[in-house]
Amino acid sequence: MAGRIRDDDIAEVREKARIDDVISEYVTLKRAGGGTLKGLCPFHDEKTPSFNVNPSRSFYHCFGCGEGGDVISFLMKVDGLTFTETVERLAEKYGVQLRREDGDDEPQRPRGPARARLIEAHKVAQEFYADQLATADALVARQFLGQRGFDQAAAEMFGVGFAPREGEALTRHLRARRITDEESVAAGLVALGRSHYDRFRGRLVWPIREANGDTIGFGARRIFDDDRIEAKYLNTSETAIYKKSHVLYGIDLARTAMKESQQAVVVEGYTDVMACHLSGVRTAVASCGTAFGQDHAKVLRRFMGDHGPTGGEVIFTFDGDSAGQKAAMKVLDSDQVFASQTYVAVAPEGMDPCDLRMKEGEEAVRELVAKRQPLYRFALDNILARYDLDRADGRVDALRDAAGLVASIRDKTKVDAFSRELAHMVGVDVDQVRSEVRRAASRPAPKPDERRTSRAAEPEAAPEPPRPQLPSLSDPRFLIERELLKLVIQHPSSVGRTTTHVTAADFTHPTFQGVWEAVTSAGGPAAGKDDQAWSTNVRGKATDPAVAAAITELGVEPVRGTSDPTPTFAVAYVYRLQELTTSRRIADVKARLQRTNPVDQALDYNRMFGELVMLEQHRRKLREGAVGIGSAS
Repeated sequence: MAGRIRDDDIAEVREKARIDDVISEYVTLKRAGGGTLKGLCPFHDEKTPSFNVNPSRSFYHCFGCGEGGDVISFLMKVDGLTFTETVERLAEKYGVQLRREDGDDEPQRPRGPARARLIEAHKVAQEFYADQLATADALVARQFLGQRGFDQAAAEMFGVGFAPREGEALTRHLRARRITDEESVAAGLVALGRSHYDRFRGRLVWPIREANGDTIGFGARRIFDDDRIEAKYLNTSETAIYKKSHVLYGIDLARTAMKESQQAVVVEGYTDVMACHLSGVRTAVASCGTAFGQDHAKVLRRFMGDHGPTGGEVIFTFDGDSAGQKAAMKVLDSDQVFASQTYVAVAPEGMDPCDLRMKEGEEAVRELVAKRQPLYRFALDNILARYDLDRADGRVDALRDAAGLVASIRDKTKVDAFSRELAHMVGVDVDQVRSEVRRAASRPAPKPDERRTSRAAEPEAAPEPPRPQLPSLSDPRFLIERELLKLVIQHPSSVGRTTTHVTAADFTHPTFQGVWEAVTSAGGPAAGKDDQAWSTNVRGKATDPAVAAAITELGVEPVRGTSDPTPTFAVAYVYRLQELTTSRRIADVKARLQRTNPVDQALDYNRMFGELVMLEQHRRKLREGAVGIGSAS
């Protein structure tokens, strides 16, 4: 069993793997000032970016959900890897030779084949399938592509291949490339019956890739009439690296254009994605073997940098038939997950982008997207089509049904415009529509409990007492504590030995007390340099996860008032912190003094009075030293 990876090699991996480069493969980052980058958090759903990355400190922190750490912890979290797997993956990518210490074995976890091996198996399979597309047995597959307007260059661009009809061709090829049967089965490429056999046989296959280009699965289309599996499409089953609810076909090709244009086009199939990209619509993606869901929406938002109510647009293309309309209405139900404006593009005669490209050319595909219509308008048309608007009762019913949709519009500035449009579409007075919309808006949404089966007969467990909640680290009461600790974490050289008399008792927030204790354990600010090693060392001293998270948070948030703090700037915060400590001591002494009888307890009273005078003098000196941060705080 291999020994533990040497610490200096791990440190080299951390140094060479730029955290902004790695995270950019998962999140669209934008400059946020103070040397930090910002984007939408990949660990929780959010509409406003609160995920911060500080390349100089090699830290990330989300101010929304609290997740934070370094480049290694990010990949462990986002891809579900072990520490060793993550280090090995980064070392391979950035050219770091890993050495191991003999006799110091790392505990093994029963996780199955490592992710890197599953990725390698898919890479080998994709190359094999692509080569097979040129063989005589793949004539029907090439004809299928040709009939849909895709030539060899298009097939190569999208990595399209052919799975031989023989049942073990890929299995043998994987074995020859030293991919074990266990790894092939775990990857979803090979199935196990009485013997091992290829999962995809006699089908045209599309590689499904992550945003970074790694193949993690395949979609396979039936092309032979005698295929015993009648399903039109087969997709890779759920594996350790392939989760269909999180995967979008074409995201590897679309991600850059999505970021640049703030637009995403969601189509229904692999050939539709190909047709769009070849027609110049470079933002097209498709879900893989499942309906477009909220997890897919999160992926889109991360890469679009969807930062506001008009931060971009998501365009869905649907067939004009009833199934397409039903799909659009399903998207409408989850539209609130988008901060972008949501649109629908329906081609004439219900053609999908692939058919449209074949029959009317690439310009028609671009025009389809350009002529998109708001999803709410498309939905209104579908609602009103259910009613006979020539009858008074039909108009009343249509109005009541459509009013709920208008009331739910996220951009409230558009409600009145939609109300006017609805009045025109139904043929009623606009005041009647406004009244119905107000009534619909006032109806309470059904509570989760009301949608569940009643369990009144079941005894309820006694509720646990609520755990005390610590105040927010961003509470203005802790501003000085926070700013000083940011200086200590990011610019220890500016602080130096000015904190000699600072103790954990100077911090009133328990988490900040823990941060100072970690700083002290790391040798204090005088032991640090303005580099990644110092902040990583401090974080390593934290035993409380909340303290570790706070350190990453403090490491990515810009210091208020300056981007290049001087020792004079830093010492002012030290004085201000100690002034606040002195003020608390003064308040304590005054409280005791008020409870003391100056006649009966004259000795104690005079002692406390003298102490109060000295504390007031000390506070004045500290306040004079803290003058430099008046504008910063």
